[in-house]
Amino acid sequence: MAQDFERNTANGVGTSASTLRTANSDDAIVGITVANVHTAQITVEVYINDGSNDIHIVKDAPIPVGSTLQILDGGAKIVMVSGDALNVKSSVANSADVWVSVVDTISEG
Repeated sequence: MAQDFERNTANGVGTSASTLRTANSDDAIVGITVANVHTAQITVEVYINDGSNDIHIVKDAPIPVGSTLQILDGGAKIVMVSGDALNVKSSVANSADVWVSVVDTISEG
């Protein structure tokens, strides 16, 4: 079966959580990049809501001015099942750009 690579993006993420992806199947997140586009350091939260709980991938992670944070490295992957929602939030309004790389529908059957 061919892999279905997808991406989700958001510009100017701020103090309210932005939902970048809600899984409708078994998905694998293979990359999350958060860039600070503000004029001062920010902190970010990246978490998955499983329908009843927020499970943090990173919490209050600092990103200096003009820098980028790679949330996943070393080949790490995060598996999401149907209904899981990936959220990103920043400490400052309109301060973070986010790119998420995903393999959609990693298994069927």
